[in-house]
Amino acid sequence: MPIVANAKPECSGWQAEHHGANTDRGSPVLGWYVLWTCSHCEQHVYDQLAAKGFHLLLPKMDVWSRRGGIRHVIRTPLFPGYLFLQHAMDRESHIEVRKARGLVRILGERGDRLAVVPDGEIEAIQKVLSANLPAVPHPYLREGQRVRITRGPLGGVEGILVRMKPNKGFLVLSIDLLQRSVAVEVDCTLVVAA
Repeated sequence: MPIVANAKPECSGWQAEHHGANTDRGSPVLGWYVLWTCSHCEQHVYDQLAAKGFHLLLPKMDVWSRRGGIRHVIRTPLFPGYLFLQHAMDRESHIEVRKARGLVRILGERGDRLAVVPDGEIEAIQKVLSANLPAVPHPYLREGQRVRITRGPLGGVEGILVRMKPNKGFLVLSIDLLQRSVAVEVDCTLVVAA
């Protein structure tokens, strides 16, 4: 289950980047901002900002841990080092957020041009967590990226990843001298960035 705290957003004038586009200076964007924290400080930053009334999301997953020879399940952040803040960010609230101990920075180009995560991406994470499906971190891959197969019959092979389906994608292998390529369907869970 994700951890979420509720708050009332404040409004004033500041810029944010929403889907890569800037908004007008006169109206702050109520959006999801990414807070980058020191290692293992996500919960600490979350607690401080939740106490100030900010609306936060700290998605967590269950993982097995071994302490003192005993295995047990613990909850760890789905995105280690990061949590999400939904707020209409103005200068005053930006300063208040930056006061949190353990916070490195709010992601964005500059302090007055913060990056906003699209609502659809946050909603997708929330749906996965609310469905109680097993979720694990996975390397970020995109179509057209050079990748390497980690194991299986194609272990160690590098190529270009194209046309991804939920678990399958095509790996394009090229012979530059011949200017020819071959595509093979691969399991995307066995693929890492090269």
